[in-house]
Amino acid sequence: MGYQHIKTARSNGIFRIVICRESKRNALNRETLTELHEVIKAGLNDPQVKGMILTGAGERAFVAGADIDELAGLTSEEGKNLAEDGQSKVFDLIHYADKPIIAAINGFALGGGLELAMACHLRVASHMAKMGLPEVGLGLIPGYGGTQRLTQLVGRGYAMEMILTGNTIHAEKALQIGLVNHVVPADEIMEKSEEILQDIFRRSSKAVAAAIRAINAGLDQGRAGFQAEMEEFALRFGTSDLEEGIAAFREKRPPSF
Repeated sequence: MGYQHIKTARSNGIFRIVICRESKRNALNRETLTELHEVIKAGLNDPQVKGMILTGAGERAFVAGADIDELAGLTSEEGKNLAEDGQSKVFDLIHYADKPIIAAINGFALGGGLELAMACHLRVASHMAKMGLPEVGLGLIPGYGGTQRLTQLVGRGYAMEMILTGNTIHAEKALQIGLVNHVVPADEIMEKSEEILQDIFRRSSKAVAAAIRAINAGLDQGRAGFQAEMEEFALRFGTSDLEEGIAAFREKRPPSF
């Protein structure tokens, strides 16, 4: 099946998924999320696929966030539907997949892009990569699990600092705090990701799937937190802060809250 914003390749049990919106720094719009849902489902249902690598096209960005133009003018109810739809069809689909999925973070992973990477089971970053959840600068909060998964990965203190300041961090800092598993030179990112998957493939696939389920089961006590995040995300829509944040983003100026 052909996709407008996704390219795929299969070899040696690995399904490579590349988000291809390079002119938009691979930002996630509705069409891209729909295609991601379809392609990940296809990989999970393909018996020849043992694991997946998710990355972005080009050298600048893994995924530089959600498509801001699609956020403008949404009502609170529409914002909640956006978060719930993306969470269930893409982010949770990845999180609960019983085949290992690695995010190869080849550049900026911001907002929804970092949330996408955090939904994956493992993260390999280019030494040039930068990561952050800058939503508060728009008058929003993370809406695709960022408040929950970041806290699970790096702890409350680092998560609070990253989310409340909206600042980005470099790959080495991300490695230090546990946000990524490995940092490698940019031209070695796919090789390292494939190396990890091949190591996993030497183990029992049924045991690997069972281990993923068991690890995730220990995190499910926080499902109420995901619901609270979606509700708070939705309440940001229709506010003057969000209107100013989006206007400032488009005009490339600091917002005045």
